[in-house]
Amino acid sequence: MRDFIHLPARIHKGHKNWVPPIYMDEREFFNTRKNKSYSYSDTVLYLARKNGHTAGRIMGIINHRYNEAHNEKHGRFIFLETYDDQDVAHELLSAVERWAKNKGMVKMVGPLGFTDKDPQGFLIEGFDQPIVIASTCNFPYMIPIMEKEGFSKEVDLVVYNIPVPKEIPEFYRKIYDRAMGRLDVRLLEFKKRKPLKPLIRPVLQLVNDTFVDVYGFAPFEEKEMDDFANRYLPLLDPRYIKVIVNPAKEVIGFIIGMPDISKGIIKSRGYVLPFGIFQIIQARKKARQLNLLLGGIREDYRGKGVDTILGVAMLNSANKGGMEFIDSHLELESNVKVRAEMERMGGKIYKRYRIFQKNL
Repeated sequence: MRDFIHLPARIHKGHKNWVPPIYMDEREFFNTRKNKSYSYSDTVLYLARKNGHTAGRIMGIINHRYNEAHNEKHGRFIFLETYDDQDVAHELLSAVERWAKNKGMVKMVGPLGFTDKDPQGFLIEGFDQPIVIASTCNFPYMIPIMEKEGFSKEVDLVVYNIPVPKEIPEFYRKIYDRAMGRLDVRLLEFKKRKPLKPLIRPVLQLVNDTFVDVYGFAPFEEKEMDDFANRYLPLLDPRYIKVIVNPAKEVIGFIIGMPDISKGIIKSRGYVLPFGIFQIIQARKKARQLNLLLGGIREDYRGKGVDTILGVAMLNSANKGGMEFIDSHLELESNVKVRAEMERMGGKIYKRYRIFQKNL
């Protein structure tokens, strides 16, 4: 397990855009007793050795809950890491394919974890751009390796770079004022983490309700909600969390952003304790890029300006915090409504990821 977790640091040595994982989180992820996702999935881990050295790794996943809900028989692979070596990649992918086929699967997709909240896809455009937390980093050679193994495109995801305006555009202000005047809702903003805790489960329940049709999404169970919160809440800045509630105090919309802490994670080499946390905090203070992590609006409130209320509130906070750019995180290429909104704000695609597929 130590070899599996630390192999990427050796493969990516000298790779300026690579960001190590937070190793404390990695150990939790691979702990079958603590990670609830293992309870409804079959998994396998493989290491490849060559000339006496570890030369590659891969994880296979069969998410039975997702397959049953979508009437699929898909196996998944994730955490594929190799040097530029077709033979090693072939052995690893072939091993996972045989494993999945023996369990009755008819198709292999990936990189894709237990859910779409895990890092997904291989980077196919934007190799010169820094990687943000919870995103895959790979060398360009991984794409021809995948194609030579018979894999082709399943779906692409795009990432936008959006400039933070010094002033909110007039058309957004008008929509914001109209929505706030017409809707009986309340915008919640935060300075401390403590008031956020009672909202964690309602927010993630809204994710369950609104992400049903998102590729690769698996709904959170209550234990998973707590695990997800414990994983990210200590790293979040409350100023970049916006929640909207209705008169019944039900969460009907939210958006979560996070100052880019990649430089701090790189300096700490992925070790939060004992001193890495200070480097991460320092990076958060100096960040000029805000990374969007998650957002959602209840279906009966869509098209009424709730998205604009959240967006204006986030842009105001980003401006006050000295942010210059926003990273949209991964958006499905088919999500034309969200993409149109990003482009309306001057956003440009600067990274593209691809999930591959292969019939078994």
